[in-house]
Amino acid sequence: MATYFKIENNTVIDAIVAESSFVSNLTGNWVQAQDGFTIGDIYENNNFSKAPSPQLTEQDAREWRNQELRATDFIVPLTDFPNHAAWITYRQELRDWTATEDFPNTKPTAPAEL
Repeated sequence: MATYFKIENNTVIDAIVAESSFVSNLTGNWVQAQDGFTIGDIYENNNFSKAPSPQLTEQDAREWRNQELRATDFIVPLTDFPNHAAWITYRQELRDWTATEDFPNTKPTAPAEL
């Protein structure tokens, strides 16, 4: 038994564990899997490669940023909130993020879980 990937348009779209004799009777392009790869990865010229990380669209990034600001609005007036200064800095980083070279791909990091 081995793991096999189904390939369509140079992309791994499915995986099964089966005997090679079973796989040879399947329709489509099936190849033996390689460790470290999974559905969504790329298969070209008999080689696997990792799929690129999805890039955030500017709209998605702005929506995420706005959600983060709304979720932390309550911290602003609570000056005794744990790590208050770091949260205020984070909120400023969120507001400034759209003007940075990293926008929209590198999100600001919150100081701690709420």
